[in-house]
Amino acid sequence: MANGNGKDATLHQTILNEIEGRIVSGEWPPGFRLPFEVDLAEHYGCSRMTVNKVMTQLAKAGLIERHRKAGSFVTMPRAQSAVLELHDIEAEVRSLGLPYSYTLISRKQRRSNAEDKRLMELAEPTPMIDLLAVHFAGGKPFCVEERRINAGVVPEATETDFTINAPGGWLIAQVPWSAAENRISAVAATSEIGRLLNRPKDTPCLVVERRTWSHAGPVTFVRLTYPGDNHTLVARFAPAS
Repeated sequence: MANGNGKDATLHQTILNEIEGRIVSGEWPPGFRLPFEVDLAEHYGCSRMTVNKVMTQLAKAGLIERHRKAGSFVTMPRAQSAVLELHDIEAEVRSLGLPYSYTLISRKQRRSNAEDKRLMELAEPTPMIDLLAVHFAGGKPFCVEERRINAGVVPEATETDFTINAPGGWLIAQVPWSAAENRISAVAATSEIGRLLNRPKDTPCLVVERRTWSHAGPVTFVRLTYPGDNHTLVARFAPAS
């Protein structure tokens, strides 16, 4: 009995080391679906219980996520955004070691309305640009961007279609900002947001609403919606002098 247990323990460690090595090395990237337990058991010539224990240990370590019927997947890295910074989403995605892409869903030009006045503290009517876009990390939706740009302060935006360049980085390079405000909240995904994030309606989401100003006036209002299970907000403080 002791020899059998020792053999099982050694095999358990072998399987654990091999799978962990493939994940850490990037051979099995984030989002990769692992072979099913029955297939792993056949490959290693062991019981399914031994494989199950390995998978349980990997899940506890945060290396994989287990989904009933769908299987086990390499965990997507958890993104972190600084609350007090104007971070660039592309840089944020690339810091996770994942390929970045961006898709513009819609772009509209119009005159400002009462909601714009409230959200952006506009003093007078102005031309506006509405943008709806999705940012992707490793081919999967990372966040939805809903943005309003004050074209009265940034007239160059009327000549930019934003199909290639995301508006966040473009605005930072185009208009020096003098003040910004972040508002963070937790919401349930609407049907549209859920569709764009490829998540079910009412999925818990983290929303960052940001307003920025330049010396010429309000520049933009943006609402960034992230799936709540893969995003963290971080703030660093110093003692008051």
